Amino acid sequence: MTPEQYVQEKAASSGSSFYYAFLFLPKPRRAAITAFYAFCREVDDVVDETTDAGVARTKLHWWQGEVASAYAGKPTHPVMQALMPLAADYQIEERHLQAIIEGCQMDLEQTRYLDFPGLQRYCHLVAGVVGEVSAQIFGQTDPATTAYAHTLGLAFQLTNIIRDVGEDALLGRIYLPVNELQQFDVKAHEILKRTYSDRFVALMRFQAQRAHGLYEQAFAMLPAADRRAQKPGLMMASIYRTLLREIEADNFQVLHQRVSLTPLRKLWLAWRVQALNRL
Repeated sequence: MTPEQYVQEKAASSGSSFYYAFLFLPKPRRAAITAFYAFCREVDDVVDETTDAGVARTKLHWWQGEVASAYAGKPTHPVMQALMPLAADYQIEERHLQAIIEGCQMDLEQTRYLDFPGLQRYCHLVAGVVGEVSAQIFGQTDPATTAYAHTLGLAFQLTNIIRDVGEDALLGRIYLPVNELQQFDVKAHEILKRTYSDRFVALMRFQAQRAHGLYEQAFAMLPAADRRAQKPGLMMASIYRTLLREIEADNFQVLHQRVSLTPLRKLWLAWRVQALNRL
């Protein structure tokens, strides 16, 4: 298997909404975003699939070294071998990849966030930086697009947090800010035991409203000059926001299941943005 085949398989097998947006890109940009996304999946999987935190730390430390070696001209992992020939063309810098690894390390050190500003730091590393790199690969021409990409990345991450409350609870993680749990009188043990209540639904509605606000804020920040180039991000926004609305319509039944959209629906939402320019 070539490095290019490896990253293609990694991206496709994830079933992520990101993959459907890649399909409409020109071949060179599609190759770059596929390799970059495969990197993100590799380091994220270290945390999600490694039960021993010590082993996970060792693996992430290895990835830090691999990224440094790759930028020194000596990549050994197929993901880095696929990414490095494209990195300079799309301004993918070592600091970007190291920041994403740092965000994954936070999952090993921290399972609670006292307030939303604290959570934002984590989201910046695991989603804002990803948005920044993606925008460059898609064809950013206006510097103001970076702020749009960061804000959209934050909206995506908050949507993920809402969707994954139950799965994260099984791992002992609660990303919902502690002061907001207190505000709605939701106890941590209720989430860890995956217990529903009207208070929980009210808390989740508050989280969803914040995410919707960030989507609207991001759309307003996108410069007109870059709207066409940034269509892949808007495709992902359409998919993620539709997922968020599905969760809302289901009254936030996220503690015992992972709500998802079918592949066909994701493809249709992506096509609608591409062909009809409709979010």
